[in-house]
Amino acid sequence: MTTEPSILEVVAQRYGAAARTQLQLLDTSASSCCGGGGCCGESAKTATINAVDPISRDLYDPDTPFDAALAASLGCGNPTALAELHPGEVVLDLGSGGGLDVLLSARRVSPDGHAYGLDMTDDMLALARRNQADSGVTNATFLKGQIESVPLPDASVDVVISNCVINLSPDKDAVLSEAFRVLRPGGRFAVSDIVLLRDIPEALRGVMALWTGCISGALRDSDYLDRLSSAGFDDPSIQITRTYRRGELDELAGSLEPAQLPVGMTMAEAVDALDGAFASGFVRATKPA
Repeated sequence: MTTEPSILEVVAQRYGAAARTQLQLLDTSASSCCGGGGCCGESAKTATINAVDPISRDLYDPDTPFDAALAASLGCGNPTALAELHPGEVVLDLGSGGGLDVLLSARRVSPDGHAYGLDMTDDMLALARRNQADSGVTNATFLKGQIESVPLPDASVDVVISNCVINLSPDKDAVLSEAFRVLRPGGRFAVSDIVLLRDIPEALRGVMALWTGCISGALRDSDYLDRLSSAGFDDPSIQITRTYRRGELDELAGSLEPAQLPVGMTMAEAVDALDGAFASGFVRATKPA
């Protein structure tokens, strides 16, 4: 008898494959250099793995100094653009992927601050560490672990950020509890995430392809705020940054097979059910001082 993979296993498989693709692109780009300071092959900046994902597209300045990390970004927002980071602070990125938000944060908190990235996927950690080495950023550290159990001491960071990762966790209360634990008094929770603006059919929540595509794991906006309050946070709020309509959903639907949909549901019906139902949001809260 075969066992269905867990949500975490499916997520790890998808993001591990994405990291391996980007590492191969970097190797190909490096091997195609033809001297004189330029390369003949496609650069890591243009050979992006997120180019066809309407959720991850066009979130960052294309002139970011971290080209390869930008190419591997699979987030739904830009938490570093909205989080107030200051020199000397310590930042933790939950689910740091290819390292873009960690590297951007490290630059903003330098020279005396530090940025940590936490990821459970070996291939993503390898990609992030390569991107760090290529960038020359020294005040960053990438850790292996799960966001439900952060390998850092209590009250050790000033800001917790994340980019479209918490919605993927099957135990969001544990994630929020861990974020609260590692924050210092007065510390800030400042993450980009997918939120539901209305309920969606329960049948769609079981589609694993949608879990890894950031939809089915999302919380209702009101539920997200309630859970932050229950974890101990003050002043939780959500600022909607992008609502997903039919055009983006039609693009996402192209990555699904009809067999992945609930029995009797067509692709058009799935798009109808999700049209305007979810959005990217910037989620803020504060640990009491």
